[in-house]
Amino acid sequence: MVEPVGFIEAWKAQFPESEPPKMELRSVVGIEQELEKCKASIRRLEQEVNKERFRMIYLQTLLAKERKSYDKQRWGFRKTPLNEGVDPAAVQGTECDLEKGLETRKWVLSGILSTEESYLSHLEALLLPMKPLKAAATTSQPVLTVAQIETIFFKVPELYEIHKEFYDGLLPRVQQWSHHQRVGDLFQKLASQLGVYRAFLDNYELAVETAEKCCQANTQFAEISEVKPEEESCNPWLALLYKPVDRVTRSTLVLHDLLKHTPTSHPDHPLLQDALRISQNFLSSINEETSRRQSTTVKKGENRQLLKDSFMVELVEGARKLRHVFLFTDLLLCAKLKKQIGGKNQQYDCKWYIPLTELTFQGPEETEPLTIPQVPDEELDAIKVKISHLRSEIQREKKANKGSKAIDRLRKKLYEQESLLLLTCPSMPLRLFNRNSKSYSFLISSDYERSDWREIIKEQQKKCECLRDVLHGHNLSEDESSGLYGFLNVIVHSASGLKQSLNLYCTLEVDSFGLFSNKAKTRVYRYTTEPKWNEEFEIELEGSQTLRLLCYEKSYNRTKQNKDDGENTDRIMGKGQIPLDLQALQGKDWQRTVIPMNGIEVKLSIKFTTREFSLKRMPSEKPLGVFGIKISTVTKRERSKVPYIVRQCLEEIERRGMEEVGIYRVSGVATDIQALKTAFDTNNKDVSVMMSEMDVNAIAGTLKLYFRELPEPLFTDELYPNFAGGITLTDSVAKESCMLNLLLSLPEPNLVTFLFLLDHLKRVAEKESVNKMSLHNLATVFGPTLLRPAEKDSKIPSNPTQPISMGDSWSLEVMAQVQVLLYFLQLETIPTPDSKRQSILFSTEV
Repeated sequence: MVEPVGFIEAWKAQFPESEPPKMELRSVVGIEQELEKCKASIRRLEQEVNKERFRMIYLQTLLAKERKSYDKQRWGFRKTPLNEGVDPAAVQGTECDLEKGLETRKWVLSGILSTEESYLSHLEALLLPMKPLKAAATTSQPVLTVAQIETIFFKVPELYEIHKEFYDGLLPRVQQWSHHQRVGDLFQKLASQLGVYRAFLDNYELAVETAEKCCQANTQFAEISEVKPEEESCNPWLALLYKPVDRVTRSTLVLHDLLKHTPTSHPDHPLLQDALRISQNFLSSINEETSRRQSTTVKKGENRQLLKDSFMVELVEGARKLRHVFLFTDLLLCAKLKKQIGGKNQQYDCKWYIPLTELTFQGPEETEPLTIPQVPDEELDAIKVKISHLRSEIQREKKANKGSKAIDRLRKKLYEQESLLLLTCPSMPLRLFNRNSKSYSFLISSDYERSDWREIIKEQQKKCECLRDVLHGHNLSEDESSGLYGFLNVIVHSASGLKQSLNLYCTLEVDSFGLFSNKAKTRVYRYTTEPKWNEEFEIELEGSQTLRLLCYEKSYNRTKQNKDDGENTDRIMGKGQIPLDLQALQGKDWQRTVIPMNGIEVKLSIKFTTREFSLKRMPSEKPLGVFGIKISTVTKRERSKVPYIVRQCLEEIERRGMEEVGIYRVSGVATDIQALKTAFDTNNKDVSVMMSEMDVNAIAGTLKLYFRELPEPLFTDELYPNFAGGITLTDSVAKESCMLNLLLSLPEPNLVTFLFLLDHLKRVAEKESVNKMSLHNLATVFGPTLLRPAEKDSKIPSNPTQPISMGDSWSLEVMAQVQVLLYFLQLETIPTPDSKRQSILFSTEV
């Protein structure tokens, strides 16, 4: 028997307490047999690990449910445990009150108490050295003068007394809580004392300046000023003195929450309205600012013709700048839009230009890598909400035949929001260089657009002809139509016209809010002049108006990777696009079309389903299936805590899909998804074998389809309004109390399944640098799937082909669904009654 060279020594070094296994390695067959044994052992161990991971999550869930009253014990809000001696009439009444917002009102007030307690501790820490400093000021060796002390601590004692009185008045009312409890008088009195804050804010800069100077000039004061709360890590005086400044804004936001969840019939409502009005007027008076813009008129070019223009984002010293880029027949001009009147008579500030004879896409090798500033996804979603509302409002104004002034005002706001979205969203780099090696960097939203700019510039560089002057304007929001909402099924059939055998694949892009993103990708068809993919994809449309198709030649040479501009190593063979016209897509039949591109023709079939029909939850007619069946029914039948389909899909995705770019975002082949659906519904024992042979995107699509077809969402119809309301709370303590209690109120199969999925999605996000799926991206994919309530028949339009307005999709409701899931994805611990530092980890490590 022959052992591998060095194997025994390596084994003993790694595992000194165990003997190395005996292996029959006399032949190639023996080696292959041992390899298969090793693979089987690894698979068995992976299954054991997954079982233990699930067991850990389940035990954590049970523990969390036992401790779900952690903050209620603190404030005296003791709730009867689930199903334990509860009077049905009382439960019904409580649910009614909860629906009216009164339960949330209690959580808001408990959060206010907690933050008031913290704020008072900060003020106490700030006042702590004041008395000894004052006492020393009258001695022969003062630390600070009386004037300096009064400047630094100006109005701080008064602020402390105001909030101490507010806290002392609110605490007993909350501890003796009832839904009829009144607290409005306390908030009204607090708002009436904002004049003290005005005086404090007027003195704030002088107080900070004086404190810093005294610290530098007086070592005794520097030592005294080190007294600070535990969590402060920056300059103590700057941090503590800023607390009242921050408190004014925070108090106004909390008042919004409290008023929103106080019924208009409640005695507190007018008092809270008055307090909010005072607070808002106060904030408006201290936050007014003016800005100036410097601009000059751009001179028109002479004897040149405009070939292409569009808005693009330029990176200038690491900052995003919105530019209007013009490609003329002899130069590329980058300008800033200065003034726009109705889409005409535009004026520009010229930023720079490059003659085409001096422009190149390849810079010196020593060029530094490009750093792209990222904008939080939450900000992008907020902009989309504003755009959707403005477009819907413009359409309503047009139908009502209102005056043009109102429409022009809305269009101006729409233009501003669209410009802001275009500025913040693109992230695909395009770098330009001129002969003196100066570089310019732009950000574009898709590979299609980047390729288009390159091709037309290179084509024009080869030409030399007489030029004409044709400079015209460009309106960013020429089209206010809402586009299509729903699902577009696309079959990519085949391609023809190739002159040589290549490795080919196609990608599909659709637009949303004017920006394109990749939604699907076919498999690579190898070494052929006539690829026949015949693959079907289901693509979700969000106000989409155009379908783009790009055909790539697959490159297997990784050395060609251009890291500076992040380009795909694969070569674009052709590209084309077709408009998504509702009239052309009417009916249930497939529409066949051909997209010509650079001598290549790609054949497609497309079919559109409106959002109302595509997202309608329908119970399954198959009693023994899993799709469309209540999750409690499935888990009871399987005698499990998490449905088998969820466990199998997650296990396979974790085995080979964690580093797949766009996992859960890129669509899988629809026929594969349907095959897996049938296999799970019929309890096919070979389903695990089928999954191992399928593209991982199809498995991800099957998992999403399962949750989408549940007759009731995972977060339940009953609790959905409360989740949607709780996520809008601005006070972090109240939000935490509300969201965690709602989460732990889910039925056990729903809760355990969600935590199991949550644990997986966090591990996917840990690979964001490779798979490009951040927590927000995952929340955008799964949020509506897990939370969207069942559609009611009354909501279905009589005409199934009628267009869906922009406001119906990226509305505040859909945004709330995304934000609810994102909140739990970002949550690491569940606080317990004993201490907020003690926790139950949602995420587990193996």
